[in-house]
Amino acid sequence: MSASADSAAVQIRPLDAKARARIDALIRQMTPEEKAGQLTNLFSLPYPVFQKKLESGIENGTIGNVLFVTDPAEVNRLQKIALERSRLKIPLMFGFDVIHGLTTIFPVPIAAAASWDPQMVEHSQAIAAFEARAIGIHWTFAPNADIARDPRWGRIVEGAGEDPYLGSAMAAAQVRGFQGPAIGTPGRVISGVKHFAGYGASLGGRDYDEVNLSDSELWNVYLPPFKAAVDAGAGNVMSAYMGLNGVPASGNRWLLTDVLRKEWGFRGFVVSDNNAVKDLQKHGLTPDLPSAAVRALDAGVDMEMATSDPAFPSLVSALGKNEISSQQLDASVQRVLEAKYRMGLFDKPYVDEEKATEAAENPEHLVAARIAAERSAVLLKNDGDLLPLNLSKLKSIAVIGPLADSPGDALGPWVFKQNKPKMSSILAGIKEKAGSRARVTYSMGVNLPPRLRPSPFVSVVGNAREGFATIDDDAGIAQAADAARAADVAVLVLGEGQDMVGEVASKSSLDLPGRQIDLLNAVVATGKPVVVLLMNARPLDMKDSKAQAILDIWYPGSAAGPATANLLFGDAVPGGKLPFTWPRNAGQIPMIYSRLTSMDPINADKRYWNESNKPVYPFGHGLSYSSFSYTNLKVDKPDFVPGGSVVVSVDLSNGGKRTADEVAQLYIHQRSGTAARPVRELKGFQRVTLKPGEKRTLRFVLGDPELRYWNAVSRTWVIDESEIDVAVGGDSDAAFTGKFRISSRQP
Repeated sequence: MSASADSAAVQIRPLDAKARARIDALIRQMTPEEKAGQLTNLFSLPYPVFQKKLESGIENGTIGNVLFVTDPAEVNRLQKIALERSRLKIPLMFGFDVIHGLTTIFPVPIAAAASWDPQMVEHSQAIAAFEARAIGIHWTFAPNADIARDPRWGRIVEGAGEDPYLGSAMAAAQVRGFQGPAIGTPGRVISGVKHFAGYGASLGGRDYDEVNLSDSELWNVYLPPFKAAVDAGAGNVMSAYMGLNGVPASGNRWLLTDVLRKEWGFRGFVVSDNNAVKDLQKHGLTPDLPSAAVRALDAGVDMEMATSDPAFPSLVSALGKNEISSQQLDASVQRVLEAKYRMGLFDKPYVDEEKATEAAENPEHLVAARIAAERSAVLLKNDGDLLPLNLSKLKSIAVIGPLADSPGDALGPWVFKQNKPKMSSILAGIKEKAGSRARVTYSMGVNLPPRLRPSPFVSVVGNAREGFATIDDDAGIAQAADAARAADVAVLVLGEGQDMVGEVASKSSLDLPGRQIDLLNAVVATGKPVVVLLMNARPLDMKDSKAQAILDIWYPGSAAGPATANLLFGDAVPGGKLPFTWPRNAGQIPMIYSRLTSMDPINADKRYWNESNKPVYPFGHGLSYSSFSYTNLKVDKPDFVPGGSVVVSVDLSNGGKRTADEVAQLYIHQRSGTAARPVRELKGFQRVTLKPGEKRTLRFVLGDPELRYWNAVSRTWVIDESEIDVAVGGDSDAAFTGKFRISSRQP
């Protein structure tokens, strides 16, 4: 699998002459106020004063786009105001955060990345788009293409982890899923890749804090997933909140114009993150809101997203003062109108209210969500082959933990109660699977503690544990231990609640919240077999727990119950792999597999005097209920010439007794060059299904995209003359057993 080849899909093609003429005629008729209105995207908030402002703005043409409306009747009501009461009758475009599903909820994006299955991810987002478009949504603010190398950052849940190659593959797959082969494909929505750029590298993993990235990191690590999304045809890019190397991203002309438009050829429209234009004043970049609007437009922001009282209306006075040109303003308006035209809004602006809810009722959607959850799970540990559990040999199962009977938590963040998401609990899934064959008992064990600072999104997301009775932790731990003693096996569902990860959910440690580790230790001390099901989006510190098996189920979504039960009892086989390195504790952060060799590579795991800094689990780690072996690695030629290719092949065999999936990962290491290179870099992967005893020869193609890198000294992409080591295996610890030479240098 080649991320570069896969992501180079459909660029945004120019409109035909008829469409351009229609848009040009509209722009000529528009007043400056109406132009600024097309560049404004406002929340629909359920308060009379906001609704009055919204409706008035739509009627007078000063609001051209609306977000956070998912009621088809309300979509049509607001659209009717624009089409019957505004002067130019330009349709509204409706946006919404469809991150990993609308009504049918799929595993969170970090979990989807753990599947290492771009085709599955594309299919999942196509279903999400279908449900969204059916109720009148035209545009989603996804995918999140941010690389995250500090798991304390709450929004790690929305991306694909630490690696740019995997991140590029996942970003491109999501764009294709949301948009289809072209913008305007029936049943699809515009994909808004975010947050451009570097947001995942905020200081200390703290949301909204500044980002300082070297030239090498920016080009080699943080920008590639965005480039892959643009190459895949993303119709929209969202500019980030934070400061990038001293300049806030939403006022950064080099980023939004020089790189995005001039170098990458992006033809869509750029929207700011919420209130990011107004926040340029808070950053200290501009003295007031009017100058913030000018700075953002000049940088390359086409549309302002704001909760209320946007800054872009002040562009009208800026035009009168010659602080911006009419050409600048018209160019942004044209991009927005082109998006509306591509989506068919000028011809079919209304949603069919009678058919709107049918899309979410398709039973195949829930089947797809279950399969996605099964394919995303990662088996971290399985001592003594405890998993899968054999129901024919079990009489009783103790299900324990504060997340076991919480279907809302299993959905994960960015799921909104107004959309009535489908849900199921882990406990319900286990009970249904066990049926009459085994007795299933349940003990909550301990409480999940409340956040010190409550989530600001609880009003729209809801409280997943609302109505849950609190218990005394000491008594709950004792009760859970008793339940484990009385059972043949204990299954603990531990982790972080829905509100403990996501936006404004950064965390200073990787500890399990509350007294979950005490609960785990007490159950392990009973001597009964213990399975831990982790519900999480970041690595968690298990404190050297002696639990025999650990299965990372992430936040599995609507089909959490049946998917987890299938994995637990062997009807599905885990095949996922970690999309990040799993450190021992927060003190080791950042910890990445692709570090530079340093001047003392032999002691790389001995940097701390008090403990090893080797990770608990390496990047790409994931076990199976079967066993795999890699043999006969070959490189088809000894020399590579830039512009050509080299083929790496390896034999993969299933030596176990179950049909199972393995993710074969190809890594390279450049031994020398004009800059120091990482100890290894992912440059290919394939997820394959093998029957017991089956052997298959896998082929990986390496070319210029995989072998070039950004050189911070020459400030250009280079391919160096060098020996290249090659490894193919089941994780990033795979041994280098092949090599070839790049025989000439290419700047």
